Formats: sequence, C-alpha cells, structure tokens
Amino acid sequence: MGRLGTVDPNSYAEPDRVTTVHSSLKWIVDFDNTKLHGSVTHRFNLLESDLPAIILDVRDITIKDVVILSNNNSTPVNYFITDSVVDIGSKLTLELPEGTVKGELLVQINYETANTASGLLWLTPEQTLGKKHPYMFSQCQPIHARSLLPCQDTPAVKFTYDSSIEHPKELTTLMSALVLGRNEGISSFEQPIPIPAYLLAIAIGKLVTRPLGPNSNVWGEEDIIEEAAEEFSETLNMLKVATDICGPYVWTQYDLLVMPPSFPYGGMENPCLTFVTPTVIAGDKSLADVIAHELAHSWTGNLVTNRNFEHFWLNEGFTVFIETKIVGRMRGTKEKDFHMIRILTELRECIRTQLANKPELTKLVVDLSNCGPDDVFSVVPYVKGSIFLLYIEDLVGGPEVFEPFLLFYLQKYAYKSVVSDDFKSTLEEYFSKTDKQNNLKKIDWNLWLNQEGMPPIIPKFDETLANISKELALLWSSKKLIELENNETVKENISSHQLIDFLGRLIEYEDIVDLNEEKIDFLEYTYNLKNSKNSEVKFRFIRLCIRAKLMNRMDDIIAFANSNFRMKFCRPIYSDLVNWPEAKQIALMNFDSVKNQMMTLCSQTISKDLDLLVK
Repeated sequence: MGRLGTVDPNSYAEPDRVTTVHSSLKWIVDFDNTKLHGSVTHRFNLLESDLPAIILDVRDITIKDVVILSNNNSTPVNYFITDSVVDIGSKLTLELPEGTVKGELLVQINYETANTASGLLWLTPEQTLGKKHPYMFSQCQPIHARSLLPCQDTPAVKFTYDSSIEHPKELTTLMSALVLGRNEGISSFEQPIPIPAYLLAIAIGKLVTRPLGPNSNVWGEEDIIEEAAEEFSETLNMLKVATDICGPYVWTQYDLLVMPPSFPYGGMENPCLTFVTPTVIAGDKSLADVIAHELAHSWTGNLVTNRNFEHFWLNEGFTVFIETKIVGRMRGTKEKDFHMIRILTELRECIRTQLANKPELTKLVVDLSNCGPDDVFSVVPYVKGSIFLLYIEDLVGGPEVFEPFLLFYLQKYAYKSVVSDDFKSTLEEYFSKTDKQNNLKKIDWNLWLNQEGMPPIIPKFDETLANISKELALLWSSKKLIELENNETVKENISSHQLIDFLGRLIEYEDIVDLNEEKIDFLEYTYNLKNSKNSEVKFRFIRLCIRAKLMNRMDDIIAFANSNFRMKFCRPIYSDLVNWPEAKQIALMNFDSVKNQMMTLCSQTISKDLDLLVK
C-alpha cells in the first residue's frame, strides 16, 4: 500500500497545503435505501497561492457535483476519484481554477453514501429493542468518516461543523454536537469546537432520555433507559474528578447514548455525546469505569489529539492513565492499583493470543505505512501507554509533581494534534530547570516507544485485592474437582472485579487440571455465573467452556457471540472456536449468518482473524 500522505500514512489529505476550517452538512436520512443523501460545504483555508487541487478522502461515496461558492455565484469544479485502496478508501481530487489565491475558499459537494458505508450501521426494527422502528448509527474512528462525507479524514486536521438532518419525524436524531433546534423531522446541530473527522457522529432511533444532572443526560431505547440511568448515576462525580485533574470541561454538554448491542466498541468518546455499549450495564455499576475512560477523552484525544494513528497511544495511553486516576480518587488506592493489574492481565493475554504472530504490533508506536489502523487495533496503546506514563510519573516524584505537568501539556496543545516527539520535548522543557531533569535522562525512549512485547518496566502495585484472584486462579488450575469441593477458600465472597480477574488469570494457564464438564459446572455453581449480568464475567466463562471443549455448551457459546458484536468479545471467541476442530465449522457458519448485522469494521476484522474474505 505504502504511505498515502506526508502527514498521515492513511490519508490522502495535504494539511500542509490546505486545511478544513468549518463544514456544513445537509443530510436526508433514507432508511429505505440505507443511504445519506445531501451535501457538505467545506470552508477551506488555502495555505498557498496557485494550489492546483484540493485532495480529500472518500470511501464508496457517489459524487453528484462540486462547486465553488463565492458572492452568491457557484463555479463548477472538475473532480475525479482515483487510487482506491482496500479497507482504506480513495483519493478525491478537486481541481482549482488557475490563480486561486491563499485564504478561505467555500466548496460545496453534493453526494450520497453507499448503502454499505463502512462508518454506518442500519438496523431493521427487528434488530432493535423496541422492534417497531429502524435505527442508524455511525462509528467514524479511526478512518471511517470518509464513508460519510468527502473530507480530510486525518486527525491532523480539526474543524468545526454545523448540520441540518432530515429524518423520519417519529425518530430522534443525536450528533456529537450541541442541539440548535428540533422541528418535525428536521434536527439541527452545531459543534463550535474544532474536532478531527473521526469524532463526527450521528445516531437516529426511537430514543428517550433521562437526566443525570445539569448539562448531562443519558439516552437510549425505552426498554433500557431506567437501567442505564441507574448504572451511570455516578457520571457527574466522575466529571468533577476529571476536571480537578485535567482542567475545565470545554464541551458544554456531556450526554451518554446507550447503543444497540451491535456497537463494536465499549465506548466512543464523541464530543458532547459518548456512545456506550449496553454490555457495560451489569446491574451493580462494576463496569461503569468505561464512562471514566470516555470522559477522560474530553481532554486526551478530543482536545489534544494524536496527529495520526501511528501515535494512537497519545490518545489512549493518556486516557487510561487519567481514567485510573479517576478510579483512584473515587474508590481508593487499592482499587486504582487493582484496576491497573487487571488491564495488565488483558495486555498479557492480547500479546499471547491476538498478537502472537504479529509482534511488531506490540510496539507503542506502530508503522501504518502498509496497513490501516483497524488492522492494528489492540489494547497495547491503552495499557502499555498508561504504564509508560505511570513510570514517568514515578520518575519525577509522583502525582503531585507530574499532574501540574499534565495540565501544562493539555493547555499547551489544546485544540492541536501531536506526535510522540511533541510530548517528549514538552516533558523535557517543563522539567529542564528543575532537579527532576536528571531523572528524565533515565528514560530510554527508543526502548519504550519501539520495543516489542510487554512494557520494559512495570511499576509496583498494591496487590491486596489481586492476591485473592491470583490465589483462586492457582487453586482452580492446579486442584482436582474433589479438592475444590472441600476447599473453603473457593467459597469465599469476592467482588465482581476479583471474579473478572480470577477468570482472566485462569484462562492464561496453559494447563488446567481436569478442565472438564464437571469442573466447569462446579465453577458456574460456586460463583452463580448462570445468573450473572456482567458481560466481562460471562465472556471469560464462555472462553473457559470453549477451552474445555464442551460441545453441550455450544448453544450458550453461540448465544453469547450473537448477543452483541463488541469486538473485544467477538474476536477472541471466534478465534478460540476455529482452533477447536469440532467447533470450527459451527463457528464459520454462524459468523456467515450474522456478519451482515455487524459494522463493516467488525465483520472485516473478524474475517481477517479467521483468514476469510467477506463478500
């Protein structure tokens, strides 16, 4: 494939020559044909005179016409689409008239999306909770905005936007923006803060809302809204703690939208409107930390953004680092450290399985010259990045020293996009006149950013809570069933987090004594797993059933795989199943039957995992 652009290997845009300042969207939502029809009017800033063309990213978009708008006149523009790359998109060239001068230029593009747009999922009424109305939502991160509109689809470019959306009048439209107005069948929005294209978001469905507090609501379908309001009732407390750490919240509104189960991620930090998977509704708030994560993105990612996805750790590593601080301030040091220990378990499992044959993708900074960011997505930038920041924090003297620097960094690069060298130089600049500068010389930047595998240094954590789950995993892996039945330790009460950690550690053991139907049944009975609403618990238990090769559990396994299309759960389950010879054909047939209900990035990623070609 090779690098597409000079600034971003996955975008044709040329932000060193032209940048998008503002975009105005006019969309008609066509549920019958599963398309968006309409236009986008971009206000560009040309950084040089006599620019021959503006280059934009597109993917499966049909252009109707392009015009330059000036003084109530419109001048047609010659355009062509070339250089299509599988799973990436194409290059849209807009030829400019000779003698075009530097400065602002208004360009209107009339177009429609494909009914297979990779950044949109259209659900039939039967696929929703209410069963009566259709539903549509977007997922533009990392590079799927180009399937919604022709744009500079790179986080190196940030722009404001407004929109007018024409939609079925019985449905509610939400966007990653502030509501300007709602009339019958037409909703308008405005995002006054510059954002990268991947933060453009839309959702339309039969939605209701409940308040979480001033300027904060939760949205969802009627059947789930009360449960969601209770589960996410700590949102405002999290917001207060986050502002104490990161500074003022600039986005005015902080709403949550509980998505359909087909949403492929745990959450998506769309400004003003976090998308969140229903799989985090556990009934006891034990999985609500995902809100702390998405909230932290309001600063790290949304305000200060990675310039391209090779430096994704600057978004996600920082966000996990702050998420962990929020957890610590709300629940104490032991819970904070246990949080880190649990995600380290996930990192080890990811490196051992998902990335076993792709060690180059375990680097903190990856090379995207010959692949797209969807192909390299893993927990590595999240966990390894946050451990790196924790290491630096310890080096300079702890949170009371590092957190003022964090504020400085966030203020310096607010509304901008950065690469790893920007963070490095700012860190060195900030501490250059202090007694901490010598400590920073101990950082081997090449080792941290470019070495494969686990973090080179892992700080010490309080293991009080983890020791219980560690001991349980050792017991269940090394003891026969009869020994477990007579062991009082296995019957002691543990928290949801300890149960998740214990099951995760058990999966890590290469040899588990007598892993059979009786032992699995006893595990299920002992921890009341049959009645658990916790998706993280159920996911790990399902993987143990597969590990035990329990064909009599196949209906349960497939039911869980089909209950949600969150990639964190789907990918390992399908990979586990195809490595079990007797189950492989069942897994492939099931995937074939449900892949069209998944977002493109989910179905294509699983297909690549399974060495399939999705047609």
